[in-house]
Amino acid sequence: MSATRLLVLGVVRGYGRAHGYLIGNDLLAWGADQWANVKWGSIYHALKQLTKSGSLIEDFLATRTEYELTERGELEFQKLLRNAFRRPEHRPDMLGAGLALLPALTRQDAIALLRERLAALEAQRDDAEVQLRKSQGPQHVWELYTLWGHSADSGIEWTQGLLTRLEEGKYAMAGEPGSPGKPGSWHELIEP
Repeated sequence: MSATRLLVLGVVRGYGRAHGYLIGNDLLAWGADQWANVKWGSIYHALKQLTKSGSLIEDFLATRTEYELTERGELEFQKLLRNAFRRPEHRPDMLGAGLALLPALTRQDAIALLRERLAALEAQRDDAEVQLRKSQGPQHVWELYTLWGHSADSGIEWTQGLLTRLEEGKYAMAGEPGSPGKPGSWHELIEP
């Protein structure tokens, strides 16, 4: 999975129709170059690939090329977004992309996906403990299992915190008043 792919689909979806410069400005303003390794070249490459491979977005030439999600693009966006939350990965870029687009999920969906993530993290922590106990390798390799356990514990703590915040009503989610989660709704966020 590609965080850049998810982010580009999400920004195009958010605006309804967007040009590459707007997409790049938003992503770089969010700091995605730091937490998802998004660069201008990767943004335009993603736009090119999403346009030609599987028709996930369509391009329109006005004064400059603008992009709009297709029905297949919306399905791909939802799949990538859901996987970003349910599947813990060692690299934080997909989770970061998912968090940047969190309001595109309903509160109920976000909570369910985070519970899946929590269960996966607990399984990772338990597996690290088992590996630590049964390891036959050199003792310094045990540090790897210790690191995995600590990483899982940290992920569990953070996930539980976000679950609590969502359950308490924090953040406007898809279908709720003031949510930027509806396709084409981002213009309302930036227009006076």
